[in-house]
Amino acid sequence: MKMNGMNIKAKIALTIGVLVSMIVLLVALSVANLQILTATEPDSPAAGPGLNRALIWITVIGGICILIGIGMLIKLPASINSPIKQLADGILEIANHNYDVTLNLKGGEELVEVSKNFNRMARRLNEYHNSTLSDLMASKRYMETIINSINEPIIGLDNEMNILFINHEALNVLNLKRENVIRKSAQEIAMSNDLLRRLVRGLIEEGGKVKKEPLKIYADNKESYFQVKYMDITMPGKDGVTMEKRGNVVLLKNITEFQELDTAKTTFISTISHELKTPISAIMMSLQLLEDKRVGHLNPEQEELSNSIRENSERLLSITGELLNMTQVESGKLQLKPKITKPIELIEYAIKANRVQAEKFGIQIEVEYPEDKIGKLFVDSEKIAWVLTNLLSNAIRYSSENSRVIIGARQVNGNKEIEMYVRDFGKGIDPRYHNSIFEHYFRVPGTKVQGSGLGLSISRDFVEAHGGTLTVESEIGKGSCFTLRLKA
Repeated sequence: MKMNGMNIKAKIALTIGVLVSMIVLLVALSVANLQILTATEPDSPAAGPGLNRALIWITVIGGICILIGIGMLIKLPASINSPIKQLADGILEIANHNYDVTLNLKGGEELVEVSKNFNRMARRLNEYHNSTLSDLMASKRYMETIINSINEPIIGLDNEMNILFINHEALNVLNLKRENVIRKSAQEIAMSNDLLRRLVRGLIEEGGKVKKEPLKIYADNKESYFQVKYMDITMPGKDGVTMEKRGNVVLLKNITEFQELDTAKTTFISTISHELKTPISAIMMSLQLLEDKRVGHLNPEQEELSNSIRENSERLLSITGELLNMTQVESGKLQLKPKITKPIELIEYAIKANRVQAEKFGIQIEVEYPEDKIGKLFVDSEKIAWVLTNLLSNAIRYSSENSRVIIGARQVNGNKEIEMYVRDFGKGIDPRYHNSIFEHYFRVPGTKVQGSGLGLSISRDFVEAHGGTLTVESEIGKGSCFTLRLKA
């Protein structure tokens, strides 16, 4: 009996019909033989052969029915299970991106229709996949072209620190080959590459921020300087709104030309400052001789001129000193000579250096110092005293006449650190400029007090060279408080 041309419903109906017919046949045969046997006398000579004949018929027909039933029960599930299994295997191939799979199901019109629809779907998926893959490959080549056209070294990393992309400049600087780095762990490659190790360590330590100090690299047979910048790669998450970090980009900007110009500028300023100190000192000595009473008395007009010469000479001397300090910091030649120093000694030095200026403007200097014993500092006392002197001088200059200025010290952070501070009650500093005032040559807009704009910058450099911090707290109309914190 062939079932391949039937649908599943017809197959099940036929099987059940055949099984029912065989059961009916057996029952009918048994009933007919039973009636024949009951109609025959038990003592009759025909009773024995009739019984045997009935048993043979029932046995033969029953065996044939059982064999047919077993055959149908075996063949029916197989005929149903086989196309289902083929369909499941085809779906699995599609799930594994094998779009070339085709089905040829047999066993009924509906299975043939399923095969046609499945094969049509596979063809369309294959066409879509090929077109999408082609677009992706084109986009990938386009992006690689853009990245390689960038003249600055650039490296892309995923969250697992595997290298996603790297341009020719970066390969040249790192002395690596593309086939040895793409999709490889940057941390593993860094074990045998010093420069990459510095970049990876910087990414972990800097936390995605711009590295302040330039990186010196020997490239193209010369020393080059690069500014390292770390940027996050972010993409929309599953909700399409929340941005999720997918990796980092390391960008090295070549600043060799600017570094050379900056070095030339520093050398020029240092040379000019040294050259200016000699004539300024000569002017100060000549002025001192001119004002000596033993030479002769000056009339009021001459005395006013001499005072003006002294003030401007002292200002020039102060500026040249600041410039020299700045060049020491920028050239890396700043040398610290630390020694054990009491904070009160530094405060007293700053007060003494600014006493004349304070008396000139009628400023009262108040000292806040704890009665309990305060720790000592291991610092270059000359440079920290210069910082306090500069802060106190600024406080006096920016305070109104006949006001007060506070200078003090305290122990903080479980007596592990010492803070020294200078507070004035002048017009204060706009919060917008709290960071800018520590930059070279910056002066708050509208400031009428004369200055070079270097004092605070040099002060912060001196403090940070000791591993400390210099911060400001200020509000418009409430004055300012500059605080330097150092380890006790």
